[in-house]
Amino acid sequence: QVQLVESGGGLVQAGGSLRLSCAASIRTFNVYTMGWFRQAPGEERQFVAATVGRDSSTYYADSVKGRFTVSRDNAKNTVYLQMNNLKPEDAAVYYCAAGFSNLGYASMRSYGYWGQGTQVTVSS
Repeated sequence: QVQLVESGGGLVQAGGSLRLSCAASIRTFNVYTMGWFRQAPGEERQFVAATVGRDSSTYYADSVKGRFTVSRDNAKNTVYLQMNNLKPEDAAVYYCAAGFSNLGYASMRSYGYWGQGTQVTVSS
């Protein structure tokens, strides 16, 4: 059974940094596309970043480009999201997801497995 467990969320001041981690219990972790999504209260879940399994290429939402970095450690079955220069609008529950990008790395429908989420709060 696949499990994704996020950690690293918390409260940070605007301009600060956080590093999220997602530990995956997947035997073939290295072939999966790993994505990060976020959902703020009253809003739809939205794509943040992804790293593709076959070549570790990375993709970002325009709103986080230059501030967030997604990376993966296939030996540890873990994907990370380094978030710098955080803004109040980055506050949300952040979810890790695993899939195969069949419908595009930014589409929620590409991901069959989801973590429980970790809260990120940014104070202004």
